[in-house]
Amino acid sequence: MDFSFFVDSGWATFLGRFHPILVHLPIGFLMIAALLEISRRLGRIEVSEATISFVLFWGAVGATLSCMAGFLLSLSGGYDADLLSDHQWQGIGVAAFAWIAWLVKSDWIGEKIPFGPLFYLPAFGLATLLTLTAGHHGGSLTHGGDYLTQYTPEPFRALAGMPPLQQKTGVAKPIANVQQAVVYADIVQPILEARCTQCHNSSKQKGDLRMDEYALLMKGGENGQIMVVGKSAESDMIKRCLLPENDDNHMPPKGKPQLTPDQITLLSWWIDQGAPADKKVAELTVSEPVKPLLAALQDGSASLKEAESSLSAIDGLEVKAGNEEAIRKLTEAGLIVRSLSANNHLLEVSAVNASGFDDKQMALLLPLSEQITWLKLGRTALTDAGLQQLSKFKNLNKLHLEYTAITDAGLSGLKGLPRLEYMNLVGTNITDEGLKVALTVKNLRSVYVWQTKVSEEGVKAQRKAFPKININNGMTEASIAAFAKAGDSLYSELSTKTN
Repeated sequence: MDFSFFVDSGWATFLGRFHPILVHLPIGFLMIAALLEISRRLGRIEVSEATISFVLFWGAVGATLSCMAGFLLSLSGGYDADLLSDHQWQGIGVAAFAWIAWLVKSDWIGEKIPFGPLFYLPAFGLATLLTLTAGHHGGSLTHGGDYLTQYTPEPFRALAGMPPLQQKTGVAKPIANVQQAVVYADIVQPILEARCTQCHNSSKQKGDLRMDEYALLMKGGENGQIMVVGKSAESDMIKRCLLPENDDNHMPPKGKPQLTPDQITLLSWWIDQGAPADKKVAELTVSEPVKPLLAALQDGSASLKEAESSLSAIDGLEVKAGNEEAIRKLTEAGLIVRSLSANNHLLEVSAVNASGFDDKQMALLLPLSEQITWLKLGRTALTDAGLQQLSKFKNLNKLHLEYTAITDAGLSGLKGLPRLEYMNLVGTNITDEGLKVALTVKNLRSVYVWQTKVSEEGVKAQRKAFPKININNGMTEASIAAFAKAGDSLYSELSTKTN
């Protein structure tokens, strides 16, 4: 039967996505019926045959509805064919045996079936068993083939003949020497594992796309290649990440962990360098925006951990949800907007892909002045005039202004920001006087001023006056890593505390 029209119209996907909801009905009803039946036969409780029959009936109905929704969902494609077939037939088996168990159990039908009671327990047992196996395969389709057994602890792994437990996928290991790191294996692949391969792996291939192996990533999916080698701006892989999160084509889908602007920058850099499979960082051209991101991947120092140890200024801060229209306008202007946590509505806004952002466009940020907590305006056309508007952003915690045209005069508008802790002023025109102004910010903890007009003598004097503030004026890998990693680690801590 040709279901193409039904699929193209969107009805199949719409109804199919109710499968994860409906599938819990047979699980619940059949498990309850099994417990009632076992307890009744052991003499633990008194329950009528009609009660068990009633629960079985709704278990069979739930299994049938779940099968129908599951079939419609499967039409959208992207699933391992063999695993999907096993899951479908097991689901059908649950429904079929649940109906048989109910039929022979019911008063008005069961008595009319010859030897009906003999079929009851086998049918009921098979329905229960298939519920478990179908659930396992359903989890494998969604999360990967080894979802259930991936974290089996010892000694059970050895007894089952399983290999030793591997480090959790998607977690990037610290790199001892970033210059010798293989870009794809050590940098790109961990990002993809953390954000992309859940839906694009050997068991689940949304859009016929797999991203768990280099060759398959380069091959692309049903719409062709997802990368234009050497041109990240034209690559579908990057363009989809930059779409508004509410857009149906945005990847990862809304509700899934999103790529950070820094991760998108690293992926874009790799594509621009030709998306090599085996080249090391030292063999590629590293642009200025990428240098601190690479340094952040290298082993940190003790001072880094100390700098990241707390987040008192915004810890526990909650604000109302930001205006959706304002967020849409920002994304249309090329800025990246993401939530720091689902529970507090705080936002990070980055102009990493909007170098033309200027003073006039600062007005786009004002409707979200309460929600914007991290603001990355480095390498934009911002000047002192636009910087003055930041005085209204009372929850601003982290501010990137590197390589902009700001001067000492522009920093005066930041003195009244009560939650500002981190400032990146690298490559600007600030002087010793501007540094003095910056250090008057009440809760400032770190300021980065290399490649500015701030003198060494000025830094030494201010370090004595403000010993608790980290004033960094050295272009070292350790200092770059400390600043670049501070935001992401603090975000992880904030998410942990608010979730």
